[in-house]
Amino acid sequence: MSTQRIFITGGASGLGRAIALRFGRAGWRVCIADVNDTRGAETLQALAPLTSHTHYLRCDVTREEELTAASEWLTANWGGVDVVVNNAGVAQAGGIEDVPLSDWQWIVDINLLGVVRGCKVFTPLFKRQGRGHFVNVASMAGLLDMPRMSSYNATKAAVVSLSETLQNELADDRIGVSLVCPSFFKTNLGDSLRTSDPGMRTALTKLLERSPITADDIADQIFRAVEQREFYVLPHKEGRRAWLMKKLLPRDIYSSMIQKRTRRLRGRTGVAQT
Repeated sequence: MSTQRIFITGGASGLGRAIALRFGRAGWRVCIADVNDTRGAETLQALAPLTSHTHYLRCDVTREEELTAASEWLTANWGGVDVVVNNAGVAQAGGIEDVPLSDWQWIVDINLLGVVRGCKVFTPLFKRQGRGHFVNVASMAGLLDMPRMSSYNATKAAVVSLSETLQNELADDRIGVSLVCPSFFKTNLGDSLRTSDPGMRTALTKLLERSPITADDIADQIFRAVEQREFYVLPHKEGRRAWLMKKLLPRDIYSSMIQKRTRRLRGRTGVAQT
């Protein structure tokens, strides 16, 4: 069997870079897409000792034509692609009354429509090939409902619904889907954070740094999910437990637990309670 090929949006840093390196170590052809050319070059340099076929494409997921150009490059140069990872994402935090609609439009365009565009553009190629696999990176925020994160939660919840739908819609075309829902882990998500509350930035940084799970750990789980064609990738034990409680407990009991946890978290991180 010929060397398998993977395309990763947001592949120059954070989880995207970890995914690129994990598949590179397995000998895959790795094409990373990003809007940060400097980080793209750095990741290509890190990939060079791992696999002989790597490429960087400047690609903005808010522009369908740039994803189409990526699909065309992969077809022309590598004969197609086996796995597409819709990973590019940003963060936004704040109370519902404080977040401007422009921030909602910004995060929806990247976190949700960026995944939609990736799936829309690459599905025809997968169908022509007779196979393919999407890895859509959402978050436990899409399964749970932490306060003061409504725009982020909503986009990730939409990615969950989209992925669940496509799992059913594309099964007969031999197109697999994996949905990745991590909780907090050490990454550079804070670089993209938009918030008017400095306390939220401090809290997010502390939560990211505190996590015992790394981007490499999550990349390992994604690699196994692709091999085994698994749908849910839920790396964090605490997140899995919280999701189970949300499904099983009455809403008022679960909601009360979340509110109490949020108050304790604000107390530990110094976020003002408003």
